[in-house]
Amino acid sequence: MSTAYQIGDYEFSSREVRDLLIAWAALGLAFTIFFAGGGPNVLALGPGIVVLLGVSLLTAGVAFLLHELAHKVVAVNYGQIAEFRADYNMLFLAVMSALLGFIFAAPGAVHHRGYLNAKEHGHIAIAGPVMNLALAAVFLPVYLGGVGLNLGLLVLLGQLGIIVNLFLAAFNLVPFGPLDGKTVIAWSKPVWGGTFLLSVGLTFLAVTRIGLSFAV
Repeated sequence: MSTAYQIGDYEFSSREVRDLLIAWAALGLAFTIFFAGGGPNVLALGPGIVVLLGVSLLTAGVAFLLHELAHKVVAVNYGQIAEFRADYNMLFLAVMSALLGFIFAAPGAVHHRGYLNAKEHGHIAIAGPVMNLALAAVFLPVYLGGVGLNLGLLVLLGQLGIIVNLFLAAFNLVPFGPLDGKTVIAWSKPVWGGTFLLSVGLTFLAVTRIGLSFAV
């Protein structure tokens, strides 16, 4: 019999916990390689690779996983049976693409079953991008604190935390294929339009005003 872990009102099977941890580790590795500029540049970082791995796990890794867990929480609150399942082929692709200097990351998805109407589907779908917008706000004082204290590591953590989360929100709201935007727009075009434009606008602002520097 598989072990189940209870966190408040939410249950996580041993398989789900395993998939979450593997996806988090794989994404952390993939984004470390990507942030370093691809495979050939990774070893050149020396000890800095450990720092960059930690930053990647705390920014990109957390951004993706909390995005998925937000879907789960809302689905469960609507009476659904919901679990995250990692896509190991896509995780492998994420690492391989990072080695080539670009990244395509789709770690898996929360699968749920049970009857839902369009509004409930929309709420579940938009929960992920909203989580990323909230996380970007959490990383803003980290960035500002790093700038104020002249601490490069905090600046890097804040930069990546803000930009990765904003980009992830905007990208997932594109109304195409399995992305969240298609489900959100089927529920409410005004909600989709407002959230999408906000995410795109904030992403552009963050990239142009904050920028990125991967020096560790």
